[in-house]
Amino acid sequence: MRALLRQVLDLPRRGRYRRTIASVERAQSPQPVLSFGGILDQGELIHGGAVKLLHLRDCFASDATRFNLLYLVSSSQPDFANDLVRICQSRGIRFVWNQNGVGYPAWAGRETERHNAPMRKLRGQADFVIYQSEFCRASAEKFLGPEARPGGVLFNPVDLQKFRPPVQPPPRPLRLLALGTQNYEGRVLSPIDCVKKLRDGGIECTLTIAGRLLWPNARAGVLRYIESLGLAGHVHLHPAFSQEEAAEFYRTHHLLLHPKYLDPCPTVVIEALASGLPVVGSGSGGLPEMVPPDCGELIPAPLTWTNLITPRPEELAAAVSKILPRLAEYSQAARRQAERTFDGAQWVARHREIFQGLLS
Repeated sequence: MRALLRQVLDLPRRGRYRRTIASVERAQSPQPVLSFGGILDQGELIHGGAVKLLHLRDCFASDATRFNLLYLVSSSQPDFANDLVRICQSRGIRFVWNQNGVGYPAWAGRETERHNAPMRKLRGQADFVIYQSEFCRASAEKFLGPEARPGGVLFNPVDLQKFRPPVQPPPRPLRLLALGTQNYEGRVLSPIDCVKKLRDGGIECTLTIAGRLLWPNARAGVLRYIESLGLAGHVHLHPAFSQEEAAEFYRTHHLLLHPKYLDPCPTVVIEALASGLPVVGSGSGGLPEMVPPDCGELIPAPLTWTNLITPRPEELAAAVSKILPRLAEYSQAARRQAERTFDGAQWVARHREIFQGLLS
C-alpha cells in the first residue's frame, strides 16, 4: 500500500522529469562524454557513493543532455533512474552500473525488497557492471540474483594528493576518529565505550565522531550517553562535512575506528589509509579485502544477514592497544596500501579502458 501511495504521489514529478529527459541525445564523439543522472548537480555536500563520481567528472567530458555514456551508482541513484535508462538505451547511449551494497534484513527489514528491486532491474540493463568489492559481487548475487552482464571488481578510489599523511604526526594524546554517515546506534556507542575502557586502562585519548546520526533523537541521546560516562570534553560530535573537511579530520587524528558491520567498500576506510591512519574495524563485508594485517586490526565477525554484529568495546580497545606500540609502522603500511590498491589515477585509467571498449 505504501509503495502504491508513493507511486501516485510521484506521478506529477515523474511526468515533469520525463519531459526534461526527452531532450537527451547521444553525443557523436569517439571519446567518452558522461552523464551521472544529475547526481552532481544537486548543490549539496557530495558524500558516500557519489564521491567517486568526482574523479570521473574531473577526467572526462560530461554533459547533462548530450552524452554517450550514462554512469550510475547503486548507492546514489537519481530519481526515476529507469526512465532515464530507457531513454538512453533507445538512443544508443551505453550504460555503466556501479554496484555497492544491497538491502538485507538486518538493516532493511521488511523494506529489503524495496531497496533491492530497483537495483536488480538497473543492473540487469547495464552494458557493464562494476562491483566495488568481491563482497559486493557476492551479496548482489545472493539478493539480486545471478547476472551474466559483463563486469568486474574495482575498489573505490582516493585522491592520493588530497588525502595524505601530515608532515608531522598529530600531537598526543591519542586521537581516535569515527567518520561517516552513522546509520545505527551501536556503530557510535561502541567507539565511545572503547574510549572509556582505554582511559580507564591508563591510555589518554579522545574521540571525534563526524557525520550525520540517522536514528531518531540521536544527537541528544549520544550527548547524554557521553555525559553519563564522564567523557564530556573527550568525545566530540561534528555534523556532515565536505571532502576538504574530511581530509583535515584525517590529518589531525591517529587512528580510525570503523565498527560498521558488513560495510561493502567504505570510502572512509580508503581515505583513512591514504592519510596514514591504521584502521580498527569489523572483519566483515569488504574490509578484509581492503585492510591487510599490517594496516590495522579487524575484529572477526560471522556472516549473518539477520543481525548487525558490532565489535564489543573491549575488542576495539584491545585492537587499539595492540597497534599503539607500532603506530608509525602501521601508518606507513596504511599509506603504501592506498598507493598500491586505491590510487584514483589507476581507477580512472581502468574506467577509460571500459568506456573505450563500450564505445568501440
